Amino acid sequence: MNRDTIDINDFTVLVEVNKAQEVVIDACSFDEPVVAVAFYGSGNVDLSMEWSKQQKQYKGTKGLALSFYADETVNCVHRVAPEKPLECIVVATALRKLNELPHQEGEIFSEMLNELVNPSDNYVEGPRFFMNPEMQQVVDSIFANSFTGKTKMMFFRSQITVLLSHFFGQLALSYQQQNRPQETDKLELAKEILAANLDNPPSLTELAKSIGLNTTKLKKDFKAVFGVPVFKYLQNQRLTAAHEMIQKQQATVQEAAWQVGYDSLSSFSNAFTKKFGYRPSQVN
Repeated sequence: MNRDTIDINDFTVLVEVNKAQEVVIDACSFDEPVVAVAFYGSGNVDLSMEWSKQQKQYKGTKGLALSFYADETVNCVHRVAPEKPLECIVVATALRKLNELPHQEGEIFSEMLNELVNPSDNYVEGPRFFMNPEMQQVVDSIFANSFTGKTKMMFFRSQITVLLSHFFGQLALSYQQQNRPQETDKLELAKEILAANLDNPPSLTELAKSIGLNTTKLKKDFKAVFGVPVFKYLQNQRLTAAHEMIQKQQATVQEAAWQVGYDSLSSFSNAFTKKFGYRPSQVN
């Protein structure tokens, strides 16, 4: 068995390899409640999480990324066999240290792994998925490295950071796909209507009615899909169109303001300056 432990800020990282000639049980537990993510290499070992006469089994762990909460009563039990060696990376932080993590890492954990930050049992399974090729490549490189001493620890630190970034990126993408509104075609139509009527756009109520949604759903889903509220999108389109007209000398500043629906030149100038960082009269 080969086991390396690395401390990265308030994370403890365990990198373990166990290749057995016969079936053996490799078990470990934590000293205090932790939130953790386990990444499995190509060994395809069997895993069982056991606590309070309960257990959760995982068969075929090859390429698995598993997030979880576990307290001191939970045993992580791997069944290692000649054809199923253990290749596992566990990145864990004590629950009490989440708010101390730097670079907004604690905030990311709390937002994306809320069920683990607020556990309902001794063991709670969080999001899990099989890693994409990029993540798998990072995991394979960790197990295949030939560095020693301080160089090895430096390599581990860099790769673990990359691995966590991939994990949360994959998690965010999954959440976006799950929470993406179904009626995106109607929202795209809303964008087209606004773009075609910059000088005299419909009211929010009129826009919602024209695409077959109520105003509440329109506002919520529009921001979810396009990242900005309806009014902000309209304002950005207006100012971008005005900038293009002024730059191509197709209109004066006053004319451009009128053509995109601004009655007040000062309001237009202020909004333009806030968006682009210079006044409309300074457009080259």
